[in-house]
Amino acid sequence: MANQSSATNDQTAEQPGADKDAPLKEDIRLLGRLLGDVLRDQEGEEVYAVVETIRQTAVRFRREADAGAAKELDGMLKILTREQTISVVRAFSYFSHLANIAEDQHHIRRRRAHLLAGSKPQQGSVNFALCKLKEAGVSQETVSTFFQDALIAPVLTAHPTEVQRKSILDAEHDIARLLAERDLPLTPKEQAANLHLLRARIATLWQTRMLRYSKLTVADEIENALSYYRITFLRELPGLYDDIESDIAAHYGDSKAITAPYVQMGSWIGGDRDGNPNVNGGTMEHALTRQATTILDFYLEEAHLLGAELSVSTLMIACSPQLQALADQSPDTSDHRADEPYRRALIGIYARLASTARALGATNILRKEVGHAEPYATAAGFSADLQVLVDSLNANHGAVLVQPRLSTLKRAADIFGFHLASLDMRQSSDIHERVLGELFAKAGGQPDYPSLDEDAKVALLLSELAQPRLLYSPYIAYSAETDSELGVLRAARQIRALYGERAIRNYIISHTETVSDLLEVLLLQKEMGLLRIAEQELDLMVIPLFETIPDLQRAAGIMEAVMAIPLVKALIARQGQIQEVMLGYSDSNKDGGFLTSNWELYKAETHLVTVFEKAGVKLRLFHGRGGTVGRGGGPSYEAILAQPHGTVNGQIRLTEQGEIIASKFSNKDIGRRNLELLVAATLEASLMPQSADGAHLAQLRQFEAVMAEISDRAYKAYRNLVYETPGFTDYFFAATPIAEIAELNLGSRPASRKSTKRIEDLRAIPWGFSWGQCRLLLPGWYGFGSAIGAWIADGQRDERLAQLQAMFRQWPFFATLLSNMDMVLAKTDLAIASRYAELVQDKELRERIFKRITEEHANTLDILQSITGASERLAGNPLLARSIQNRFAYLDPLNHLQVELIKRHRALSSEPGKADERVHRGIHLSINGVAAGLRNTG
Repeated sequence: MANQSSATNDQTAEQPGADKDAPLKEDIRLLGRLLGDVLRDQEGEEVYAVVETIRQTAVRFRREADAGAAKELDGMLKILTREQTISVVRAFSYFSHLANIAEDQHHIRRRRAHLLAGSKPQQGSVNFALCKLKEAGVSQETVSTFFQDALIAPVLTAHPTEVQRKSILDAEHDIARLLAERDLPLTPKEQAANLHLLRARIATLWQTRMLRYSKLTVADEIENALSYYRITFLRELPGLYDDIESDIAAHYGDSKAITAPYVQMGSWIGGDRDGNPNVNGGTMEHALTRQATTILDFYLEEAHLLGAELSVSTLMIACSPQLQALADQSPDTSDHRADEPYRRALIGIYARLASTARALGATNILRKEVGHAEPYATAAGFSADLQVLVDSLNANHGAVLVQPRLSTLKRAADIFGFHLASLDMRQSSDIHERVLGELFAKAGGQPDYPSLDEDAKVALLLSELAQPRLLYSPYIAYSAETDSELGVLRAARQIRALYGERAIRNYIISHTETVSDLLEVLLLQKEMGLLRIAEQELDLMVIPLFETIPDLQRAAGIMEAVMAIPLVKALIARQGQIQEVMLGYSDSNKDGGFLTSNWELYKAETHLVTVFEKAGVKLRLFHGRGGTVGRGGGPSYEAILAQPHGTVNGQIRLTEQGEIIASKFSNKDIGRRNLELLVAATLEASLMPQSADGAHLAQLRQFEAVMAEISDRAYKAYRNLVYETPGFTDYFFAATPIAEIAELNLGSRPASRKSTKRIEDLRAIPWGFSWGQCRLLLPGWYGFGSAIGAWIADGQRDERLAQLQAMFRQWPFFATLLSNMDMVLAKTDLAIASRYAELVQDKELRERIFKRITEEHANTLDILQSITGASERLAGNPLLARSIQNRFAYLDPLNHLQVELIKRHRALSSEPGKADERVHRGIHLSINGVAAGLRNTG
């Protein structure tokens, strides 16, 4: 918000010796100045002066470690009026948002500069991966086979960590576009117009309500997610396919077209019922209707535009007999287009798409078709018609006309079908048990199924699966829960029939603990016609989700047992000899801490590989990663490359959650880059030859043995603090804004699974969110320092430290773990956290627990430096380090204000009728701002 002048970016940063971050600094200054102008205009000179004074004092405190500035800052914040407080919070929050936009634009700018300079392929690109593979002797046939067989699926989920309203995201998208425009050569008049529009969009932001005042519904979450398809996925994903084909041809010579949709989108939004009473069969149907409408709108618009572009006349050039036949089927009989078969064919395609859209529930078709045509039975039929156009153009000197629109539309048809994204179903195993218990009891069979031991359950389930009859009867009244659960499966069957088999194909079981948990879902599918025993046909793959530390430890044993069952073996064979397993990062972290969670996930994966290889089944892992490092977050590229050997093999699904969706995919260029990172990492992890010599394997076993010892110690340290320390729960609820976060209208899912204040019942998302807000980020590092410190002390210090240093240099798993922890520690601030600790009224409790946390923090920093040799955080990523440091001066006031507002709110709330809605709103605004500034919420 500094009132400083700014020039347009002029690429001077690309000159030798120039500051490559100079354009970023210019953009931040410009946006800050415009925000300051808007603030002065909207709120007045006095408020602007208050904000500027706070900003300058915070900068002085952060840059000079000035204790006097800290007291001065604290004093200023305490005397703010309620109205001033809201304005200050909003100002600093919006500056964080604008800084994010500037940084994203700078990443795009730097990537373009790299490409324009003709430098070597950038790490993380498919081009870079192909270079490495070719140098390693991997053949073109192997690469082509990989893409034909691969499935790489980002899965969008609606966990309650997305703090931005769609209106805010739309305004920020426009600001990003205008900022990017300033990198182009602009005339003085164009510069002035651009500046005017930027100021107008920032004014729009200021006048737009930042918070939701009503609870977000599942339908709202569906619409929010669909906006990213329009911004990024619909065009950038097909474009990425074209780029990858070009890269393969460049490295290996001409290559065959890759016809398989190896990157596909997934979604949980509308199908994830675990802990969300608002999701049912109706929300699933609504999700698919909206998804189909979105993709068919895109197809209709592109087909219309293609019709305008492809004015090719048979008076000038021939066309294929197949294209002529397609044109002859068109409802367009105008003499004006008698010699324009491509246009006539596209008018026919448009008419069929319009009929298809109406059949699938889309009613608002903006441009009426020329005449009636039958709807497409499947998306494959639509894709086949487009292929007729492609083949005819290629055969008749029109290959240049295929790019970019026709090829993009054809790719999109193959990738998205008529369903857009595969909707996963998810429910907790205990719900399945209750439903089957009622079905068994009311069918006159087992009166108390839940009370049976595991062996008896498995025997009963297998016996029932072998029976041709059903337990369910339409003439019996069931509980609301059972009716709802069976209705969901009934809806899944109808959705598959309407939108295609890819619309819904996965059923995920939360809290999988036994073999019977999987068999129960098979039986429920049989009851609703989704499993046909005689034909050995299963419509929905049954996917166990292993979440807690004990669950991860049991995962391989459960899968070994279940895959040995003859019925399951037969069903897996019909699935293409592939089976998916989902691993949960969030709950394992909350259960056992950062280090142990990562280690148990690693062990579970390696054990699953062994079990699946023995069974002759291909393993596909679904990684349930969250946004923060404490929930499995961190750079996806490094995370995939750090997976144990044999766990990727061209098959990977991973969740994209909450605010991470916005940060990755709200800008089309950033979105394309993130999609490419997923493909490049999966390609490299799957095909890069691994060293198989005895020395390498022996070293890996040695590293793993060290990790096992360290993990045991870290687990005990974490559990001792979080679950065994008297009063820790009270400390957590007082020293973080967890109660206030639970009140935010973030999503349709409640913050806790049960109405208790037990940490065991709290969802991992608000758990991580709360620690991020108070700047401790405890789930991302606690237990590491004491565990490794104790392990080193139990042996020869120099020898053990050298072992850890070798692990850091030579083991991607350990290096990635430390890199992610380094990033978390860079965002951690004990001085700010101490202010939150003051919210704990019990002084003895406050001092006792905060002292333990600070000691562990210091210990962790010392150990990390000893291993990596870096005394500064993010020494290997200076751009991110500068970004985080630059944000602190604007985040600090928000944190200080949040503490002050929480004090006021809790004091007022303790007296009936005294609560102040403005104070409450200020807290929520500060939560939004801190989340935006850290780019991590939950």
